[in-house]
Amino acid sequence: MLTENSKIKDLITHPIGKDIIRKIMLQKGKKENMLANPLVANMKLKTLPKLTGGLIDQGFINAILEIMNSEPDVPRSGNGPVKPAWWKEAVFYQVYPRSFKDSNGDGIGDLGGIIEKLDYIKELGADAIWLCPIYDSPNDDNGYDIRDYRKIMAEFGTMDDFDRLLEAVHARGMKLIMDLVVNHTSDEHEWFRKAIEEPGSKYGDFYFFRDEPNNWTSYFGGSAWKYIEERNQYALHLFSSKQMDLNWENPELRKEIIDMVRWWLEKGVDGFRMDVINYISKRPGLPDGHPGIGALMGIYGVEHYFYGPKLHQYLRELKAEAFSPYNAFSVGETPGIGMEMAKLLTADYRNELDMIFSFDHLENPGKGKFDDYRYDLNYFKEYMIDWMENYGTASQMSLFYENHDNPRMVSKVDPDPKYRNVLAKLLAVMQLTLRGTPFIYQGQELGMANKNFTSINQLRDIESINLYSEWKQTMGETEAFKKILAGTRDHARTPMQWSSGKYAGFSDAEPWIGNDDDHKACNVEDQLIDEDSVLNFYRKMIRIRKEHQALIYGDIEIISKKTADLFTYYRKDGNETLFIECNLGRNTIRRPGNPPSGSRLISNYPDTDSRCLRPYEAAVWKM
Repeated sequence: MLTENSKIKDLITHPIGKDIIRKIMLQKGKKENMLANPLVANMKLKTLPKLTGGLIDQGFINAILEIMNSEPDVPRSGNGPVKPAWWKEAVFYQVYPRSFKDSNGDGIGDLGGIIEKLDYIKELGADAIWLCPIYDSPNDDNGYDIRDYRKIMAEFGTMDDFDRLLEAVHARGMKLIMDLVVNHTSDEHEWFRKAIEEPGSKYGDFYFFRDEPNNWTSYFGGSAWKYIEERNQYALHLFSSKQMDLNWENPELRKEIIDMVRWWLEKGVDGFRMDVINYISKRPGLPDGHPGIGALMGIYGVEHYFYGPKLHQYLRELKAEAFSPYNAFSVGETPGIGMEMAKLLTADYRNELDMIFSFDHLENPGKGKFDDYRYDLNYFKEYMIDWMENYGTASQMSLFYENHDNPRMVSKVDPDPKYRNVLAKLLAVMQLTLRGTPFIYQGQELGMANKNFTSINQLRDIESINLYSEWKQTMGETEAFKKILAGTRDHARTPMQWSSGKYAGFSDAEPWIGNDDDHKACNVEDQLIDEDSVLNFYRKMIRIRKEHQALIYGDIEIISKKTADLFTYYRKDGNETLFIECNLGRNTIRRPGNPPSGSRLISNYPDTDSRCLRPYEAAVWKM
């Protein structure tokens, strides 16, 4: 049992404490090893307020201790043989249906459009498709507000269309995973309607209702509580005011969710990506969030649900009763979860999740999604070295740069168009040669970039629109829009660029969200016939990954740990060794030695310079 009289070293050696301290230091742009100094490490926790100049106060310490003391388990150290699994060998391709391909001319992507383009996904080399939500929804948050889990959103098609899609995916030897959104539902879901119409029914406790709100805030701005007139109470919503949080403490609710998951698995779905799944367990009583943590993280109350006391119990129950009987795959979206917590959620002996998405590599230390800055890939290198060397073989890492919630990576790293293609290829090399399972987001394989939005009226993302309305009150419209432009999710949600023609070949009608003119130079049709295109580079790089088991199950040995901009490593198994070399910056750097003596399998430059690595140069060598 840790107390305020425990030593600081007890905090940073505890798996949960270690992750929390890392997160705090990351937010502040500081190194966590400052607390590992022997003089500091042997001080008591209660000295932290003075030591940190008030950044961490007594209430902050109490909140951290509560989380740490609720987790009795410690991850096993494991570097034994990796247990084979199809999802460890697979390359996943994420489809955002609304923006992928429109088949019926209404300007909205649909299931028919996905079926049309399955051969494209297969020929890219993808083994599995992650399909963002297609369930019936009022569409307040583009489908992440579900009204009916067993019905397809009318804009996307019908259940017959889905069955055709699933059959077509499997006929091509691919797998299909769906998005499982069970932290919350739409306020139009039958459960919520019954919860407010029949408070005494079993549904009355399916959600969180309070007579008075606490101080928790929503990720989309403002309070996390909405007044419900019919009950004369407030209902909890961590996201939009139409996305009501489910009360997983209720066993009847959990049974409904398990039945629904099994229903989809019975249809033949191969697994699920689980939306903000680490938020499903809230601390009993829903206590106020600590002001210091709220100010630091930008969200009040997060310490009471990002790693809740019954999270492991709920995940094991879901695994045992829904996933395991069908041998189904699970990957959890887990904001705020660090490496040690990830081990406790994903280790193969834990029977909870197969993988998670951890997001700490997507922003440089001290930066947030809505900060306008150039991302330094040296931090990505540092982060990956840590995970490659310390995550162990009992867990599998997910490898990704982009998804439907984040801007395009090429634009974050270097917006200069002259580096765009070579940078996109560098990112492909790292993603497909590091140890883990790659997830490629639609358009990433083309090197798609952020969009040139000029007005808030062009945006459709509720997060961006709500935050803009909030921020313009304090910083004015110009600065608020500039801040939104740096991080809006709509950069990743514009239509897939199939051709240089009108509407980028996405639709015959005006799309639901506008595009700029980028598709005239960056599109599938043109890149397919250009041997040097980003698309054909991805296809070749994926093929290389499949042909060399060392890139899937092999060990990884990092060579260049300290040299800025240089990232080199080996991937080895019993039969072969591959060497990967990368220049992470736009400046030419000297090679530390002669070029490798093996054969060059792929590079984003046509030749090899014996003395240096050119801007964003990357190559894979077979030794």
